[in-house]
Amino acid sequence: MRILVHDFGGYAFALQLSRVLAKRGHAVFHAYCASHQTTPPGLDGAAAEDLQVIALKLRKPLDKYSFLTRWRQEREYGEHIAHACKAVRPDVVLSGNTPLSAQHRLMKACRRMRIPVVYWLQDLIGEAIYRILGKKLGLFGACVGRYFQWLERGMLRRSDAIIAISRDFVDHILRLGVDPRRIHVIENWADVTHISPSRHVPLAETLMASPCLLYTGTLSMKHNPALLLRLAKAVEGRAQVVVISQGLGAQWLLEQKQRHALPALRILPYQPLDDLPALYAAATVLVAVLEEAASVFSVPSKVLTYLAAGKPLLLAVPAANLAARMVLRAGAGMVTPPTDPDAFCAAALALLKDPRTRTRMGAAARTFAAEAFDIDRIAARFGAVLDEVTS
Repeated sequence: MRILVHDFGGYAFALQLSRVLAKRGHAVFHAYCASHQTTPPGLDGAAAEDLQVIALKLRKPLDKYSFLTRWRQEREYGEHIAHACKAVRPDVVLSGNTPLSAQHRLMKACRRMRIPVVYWLQDLIGEAIYRILGKKLGLFGACVGRYFQWLERGMLRRSDAIIAISRDFVDHILRLGVDPRRIHVIENWADVTHISPSRHVPLAETLMASPCLLYTGTLSMKHNPALLLRLAKAVEGRAQVVVISQGLGAQWLLEQKQRHALPALRILPYQPLDDLPALYAAATVLVAVLEEAASVFSVPSKVLTYLAAGKPLLLAVPAANLAARMVLRAGAGMVTPPTDPDAFCAAALALLKDPRTRTRMGAAARTFAAEAFDIDRIAARFGAVLDEVTS
């Protein structure tokens, strides 16, 4: 079978899936966006037998913070992925993490070529846009959000199958009128084979100089960087809070660090993908945050990577969110409400004082990841869905 796997975000776990599908005898084409800040370097060098990696680039780097510019760029990207699909002529397309405007163009191209599409539902993007823009721009923002809800609803209904990453999404999909027989749930995972330190990283040594609470990844509208600021104030003199990120949230933290003279807070740009395992290993606790409203439409994937790293986790995430449930089920960390910064800081101080608990939680995290993130089993489930829509 010729399979086009499209992962807009360029995540390591999606590439791992493509590799395993290729090893199972399929001709796999793995496409991703190479034009935003979080794109890991080196993915285009991952090609192997029966696996071709396609890096799709925009004319300019993706502008995440201008709604109009980003919308135009997403439409441009949609033309790129549609063109790639026409060139590959796959038997089936699996597409996830994709802006709705781009996904729409890809699906239109697939319909014209009669290629079945499996919608890999990572986030309820239409719901997110409606909530965020409605809150930010009032009636106009709500109207724009309604358009994207309509666009997302139509694509979900027309998809030959949907793979949702959380059962929490299923009720929402059913309310949109999607045939339940076309809905499958396969939770995300992390590549446990590539999370152990493999090389010397000088930055890791500086993180080990004192206890370190490490946050890595996006700080977007669905996160609350003020929680990290409160955390740095709470652990001043006991530990450092290191934030590896870029964009508006990281810039706001940098300004607050200077304003409040907080030596405990350190903000760094994105680091090379191959350096991250060493940085995770050097951290004392790994941190993630997610606002209450965003929990409805998003599952923070960084938490899965944290679990694979075998370190204790500290989450300011609604307890009902899938990521929080995983951490609590595994006994791998502490979860506090994102609306309670005092509880968040108290949990951090408790972890810093208790090395035995940290060791136990870290071991539990790694054990959970090794069992839950079995890529052969996961790939077999994806393969069954792809076989079903092409039979």
